[in-house]
Amino acid sequence: MAGFNVRNVLVTGANRGISLELAKQLLEKSNPPEWVFATCRDPEGEQAQQLKNLASRHPNLVIIALEATDPTSIKVAATRVEEHLKSSGLNLLINNAGIVRPSTLESETPEDMSLVYATNVTGHLLVSQLTRGCSFLPITWEFVQVVSYRCSKAALNMLTKCQSLGYEGDGILSITVNPGWLQTDMGSSASHQAPLMVDVSVQGILNVLPTLSKKDNGAFVNWEGKILPW
Repeated sequence: MAGFNVRNVLVTGANRGISLELAKQLLEKSNPPEWVFATCRDPEGEQAQQLKNLASRHPNLVIIALEATDPTSIKVAATRVEEHLKSSGLNLLINNAGIVRPSTLESETPEDMSLVYATNVTGHLLVSQLTRGCSFLPITWEFVQVVSYRCSKAALNMLTKCQSLGYEGDGILSITVNPGWLQTDMGSSASHQAPLMVDVSVQGILNVLPTLSKKDNGAFVNWEGKILPW
């Protein structure tokens, strides 16, 4: 990724939080991508307003509807991207859509485990299969236990490792990036304030991405570029 001159990027879950900031900072680079595809569940909904405002200022931002738990929705979104790019293809997939359900070891339910896994793991798999990439991660036990979320992220690490082996022959790097504990809707609560600002984390991630190479394929790194054991 030397120089980080990516031409076409797709960011999932881009209506808020770190994905929205990633799209914003990519577009504001001195050498921005030719196209940034930003997906979210409901592009016409109230929660997508900031994303729509961003698109109004950047004609190279394309908003696409995508529901990570719906294979049909993912296929339709992938088709839209392919139609737009024709034969040029994506250079970078930031597979970041995810959900969390508050829980403890005692209160966790099969329904929430299934939903979180379907979104945070299976959804990432399907999006990667149809577009092909990078992901994101955790929280401290003392803050909240969120058992299903933690289990899904452990599974996501293994999925990334499997993708690094399966896609390596195509010249694709698959790497999981931990953005840190961020001040987002998912990252904070009334009693706990996350220590890291979203824009600081995103700037760090965008600084790290150009430094990654074949030796990092399948790795788990943080927003500062440090390898994390798992």
